[in-house]
Amino acid sequence: MTDQETQNPENPSSEDPLEAITAEAPDETAEAGSEAEPHDGTGVDAAPDEPETSDVAEPEAELVALEANGAATVALPLGADGISPELHSDPYGEEELDISSADFEALLSEHAIAMGDFREGEIVKAKVLRVTDTMVILEFGFKSEGAVALDEFKDHDGIEPGEEVEVLLESLEDDDGIVVLSKKKADFLRVWEKIREAHDADEPVDGMLTRKIKGGVTVDIMGVDAFLPGSQIALRRVPNIEDLLGQTFEFKIIKLNKRRRNIVVSRRVILEGEREKKRETLVKELLVGQVREGVVKNITDFGAFIDLGGLDGLLHITDMSWGRVSHPSELVSIGDRIKVKVLNYDRERERISLGLKQLTPHPWENIDKKFPQNTQIQGKVVSITDYGAFVELEEGVEGLVHISEMSWTQHIRHPSKLVSIGDMVDVMVLRLDQESQKISLGMKQTDPDPWETLDNNYPSGMRLEGKVKSLTNFGAFVEIEEGIDGLVHISDMSWTRRIREASEMFKKGDTIPVVVTDIDKKRRRISLSHKAAFDNPWPKLSEMYAVGTEVHGAVSRVLERGVVVSLDSDVDGFVPLSQLGIESIQTPSQSFDIGQELPLKVIELDEDQKKIVLSVLEYLKDKDQAEVDEYLSIHPVKPVSIDEVVADQDEEMESWAGEDSAESVDDDSVDDDAVDDSADDDSADDDSVDDSADEVSDSDGEAVGEKQ
Repeated sequence: MTDQETQNPENPSSEDPLEAITAEAPDETAEAGSEAEPHDGTGVDAAPDEPETSDVAEPEAELVALEANGAATVALPLGADGISPELHSDPYGEEELDISSADFEALLSEHAIAMGDFREGEIVKAKVLRVTDTMVILEFGFKSEGAVALDEFKDHDGIEPGEEVEVLLESLEDDDGIVVLSKKKADFLRVWEKIREAHDADEPVDGMLTRKIKGGVTVDIMGVDAFLPGSQIALRRVPNIEDLLGQTFEFKIIKLNKRRRNIVVSRRVILEGEREKKRETLVKELLVGQVREGVVKNITDFGAFIDLGGLDGLLHITDMSWGRVSHPSELVSIGDRIKVKVLNYDRERERISLGLKQLTPHPWENIDKKFPQNTQIQGKVVSITDYGAFVELEEGVEGLVHISEMSWTQHIRHPSKLVSIGDMVDVMVLRLDQESQKISLGMKQTDPDPWETLDNNYPSGMRLEGKVKSLTNFGAFVEIEEGIDGLVHISDMSWTRRIREASEMFKKGDTIPVVVTDIDKKRRRISLSHKAAFDNPWPKLSEMYAVGTEVHGAVSRVLERGVVVSLDSDVDGFVPLSQLGIESIQTPSQSFDIGQELPLKVIELDEDQKKIVLSVLEYLKDKDQAEVDEYLSIHPVKPVSIDEVVADQDEEMESWAGEDSAESVDDDSVDDDAVDDSADDDSADDDSVDDSADEVSDSDGEAVGEKQ
């Protein structure tokens, strides 16, 4: 410690005497002093421990400590005017300063007045000089200029030259010698205290949503930007944030950071508080049966949740309308304000059931007066099932049109063939059950019943042509006029052939001649005959195929106990098993195949039953042994299993054997009496066939055996 420091205990060694000068002088002077050349060490003892002496006798003299390149501290005496000798003369002796101490003081004073009391970190007023595309050029103090980014100003278009604004003086001079100013920081500092006080007191502040950013929205609070997270905008997710921009709301400040100038606000906290207050009030006031207004908060497949103001209630889809509702979105949308009725309120679980349709009268009240029996009305098809279609007469009132009540004439397999959902149809009320809320409707009743006059239009025996509409195993349905079909049974298809399936005679779409044989208006059935459209050939066939006539025929079908052969004139004949001329066969399939030609003799002809019975045995009876041997060689006996014998069983055998052919067909499948029973008598008794065959065998078997 020097002597000077010892004599001045009030000035501790830790205080830099240079600060007393630089505190009053502008920064430019201080920098000028710092750039001066280092002292050459004149007047400074080489020994650092030796105290430095001074010629200055005044007690107010101060020491100026200079430190250059790590050299030891040197105490220099001040002049009588209080100014360091360095400022009067060049320390290196190169140039003598021609300014007096008084003039120097005047210059310092003038500069200080021009600069004012500007300090870094203070808010100053500046004047707008000009505005560029990105910057605002400002002037402050002694012709000092600075620039502020244009986006720091809220109103870009409202900035005019000459306007005075407040900015923060961040630095009098940066590395490039430019004054650094900030408008945004100045605004922030001005309102920071108010914002902090609002945060500490948990008080709301007003703010306007300005722009959408990542994760949320920027909010202008007192001119300062704050961040509003997306989750804090409302009680639920906002689908379109852009719709809220420009609107002003109340916010709670939930986070502050002055150093980072970070302010986080929440609107949801405000809304939750308001919601809780409303909830407390609603819990006390809510009663079953009340009608209240609410806002649609959410929509699901099973209903909509309604915000009643603090509590949510469920409006189930079944309580939305008396009519059919496919989805709740058909009636309500999110954000809609609607009135609903409180149906149930569970206070413990805070569950509320609401109803919308209950605000209107029940549509089934006085339904018998609105829709009395036999009333004809127009309705809308709203649903289709396998058994009919439901038609809406008015909202909440539906009736069923059974499939049997859709058309007088058409055979409808499914209601969708005639109607579609959304169709408007004319219906008639057939029956009404108000207690069970059921209405039976009819569509065909709105048109005249064509069956009432059908027998007049188509008397029995009338010949006409019709189109084959469909084929079944028991016959063919033929359309005689649009919507009117008649049945041609397989027994009425041919005079001469035994038809097993309708497809053997016709195909769908064929136009065929038919004769009306019967009309049952009560059961709505028409019986037709195809063979009756032609002359009966059996009188002529009786002459052509008299008993004893020798003919040839090709096997067309192999049955269980005989074969069917096709003769000339497109007529079928039957050869019983016992008349095939081959012993020890259990079934014809052991020796005969379809298409083989057989030599035959007529042993029976029944014109009434339209049947010809033939025999190979009788034919071979008068022939030589060579022809018999040739026949036997053509039809050798093959072994057969029991399963094959069973497989040869055929329903057609019953007709040839004398069983009633029509009984082999199920009554339900033939539509009861729609089939003419004329086929019932078309067969001969099986025993008579066997007996006749046995008689032939007994009388002539010995001769045949001899030839064999």
